[in-house]
Parts: sequence; structure tokens; C-alpha cells
Amino acid sequence: MKIGIIFALFLVMTSFDTQKDPVFDVGEWFKFRIHYGFVTAGYATLEVKESTRNNKKVFHAIGKGYTTGMSKFFFKVEDIYESYFDKATGKPYQFVRKIDEGGYTKNQEGFFNQDKNTILVKDYKNKNENTFATPENVQDILSTFYYLRKHQSINKLKVGESIAIDMFFDDETTKFKLKFIGKEDIDTKFGTVSTMIFRPLVQSGRVFKEEESLTVWISDDENKLPIRIKASLAVGSIKADLESFKGLQNSFKIKVKQ
Repeated sequence: MKIGIIFALFLVMTSFDTQKDPVFDVGEWFKFRIHYGFVTAGYATLEVKESTRNNKKVFHAIGKGYTTGMSKFFFKVEDIYESYFDKATGKPYQFVRKIDEGGYTKNQEGFFNQDKNTILVKDYKNKNENTFATPENVQDILSTFYYLRKHQSINKLKVGESIAIDMFFDDETTKFKLKFIGKEDIDTKFGTVSTMIFRPLVQSGRVFKEEESLTVWISDDENKLPIRIKASLAVGSIKADLESFKGLQNSFKIKVKQ
């Protein structure tokens, strides 16, 4: 089972409100448990640090995904995604992608030229580099998560409506879409949490049952935290649940505590 595919899509399966208070800042950290029922398959983490690009302070986001326990023996995954993006505009300067998924590996860096609408991708595994044309305001897979979180508003979305963004991934730009499904209170390890439900549109085929096989639950508060993700696969389903967090900029609202 492609745990790596789940993790990559998981990083961007959210949509968020613009607000006066900071949505996130340096020091924010999440950890998610990926599981089949009660069986833990692996974990994913997201962290925000600070770095310097073009002589200015930028956000440095780091996402990691890895299998654990018996899953590691059957299908080892060790994925690292990084993105350096502007604190004000959210535009990415650089991405890093280092993955090992059952022996399938990639080791790439991408360097954005937002003025010329191009990206230079260096492939260290195959020892080559290519420059690709991109649309304006293109994002990488990890910066998309934070761009949507800070710069997009869902206040006017109606059930069934979608938000779309251009995302560069696997040497091409795709239109990533998120459809608003509705709201729901769900039980978590922290207690009952009010959430908004979204479905990213994904390509059906060998892994997923259909175009709308992924569902994500986002906390209906100022943080807009990804609380739960469920992926319906060709055989069975897999979930990712928020396991722990720190460095939030706003209070995490829980209706009923455990």
C-alpha cells in the first residue's frame, strides 16, 4: 500500500480562514498517527522553523512521514518534504523532496523564480536538472498547506463549492481542488471537536477507489488544524489522526474534553 502517496496528499488536504491574528508561526509542530483501525502503520509530522533566503527571513516548513512496527518491514517509508516560503506572500522560494517508499526513491530540490514564472528542478538521484514554466503564484506541495491556511477564506463557501490552487509536483503543475462538504462534531483523543469537512479531488486508479476517495476534517476554530483524514483505497481504508501538537497561535477549542 502506498503510504507515501497518502502522506504526500495529506500535507495539502486543508483549507483555512484568513484572520487578523497569526494562524501559525515559527515553533508550530503537529504529529499524526496513520493507522488501519487499531493498527498503527506510521506517523507524519509537520514543523515550522525560520531560515534565510534572498537576504530575508522566511518560513521553513518540514514534513516527515515514516512507517513503523510491522508496516516498516512490509513497506518501508521514509519521506521528507521541505519548503522555504515568504512570510508575507506565502510564495515559495525552494522545495526539497527526499523519499524512500519501498525502495522507490527520489532526491530533488526545486528553485522558484516567481518573477519569470519558472522553476529549476535539480534531480540528484539521476544527476540532471530541468527548468519548467509555471503559472503565477504557483505553490509546492508543502507550501500549499500553509498558503491555503493563511491566505484563503472559506467564509463564503457553500456546501459543494471548491477552492483551487496551482501546485507544482512531480515535474508538472496541477490544479489542486478542495470541495467543502459540510460540518461535523467528531470524537478525538482530545475530546469532541467541531470540524469542517473537505474532499480533495484526486485521480482514481490503482490506489484510490474514485476521484473523491479522500476526506479531511479541519477544526472549526482559529487554528484550522487538520484533525482527521480518511482515504478509501482499492482494498480497505486508512486514517490519519492528530496525535499531538505544540506552538499553536490560538486556543484549540474542544467541546467535550476526554
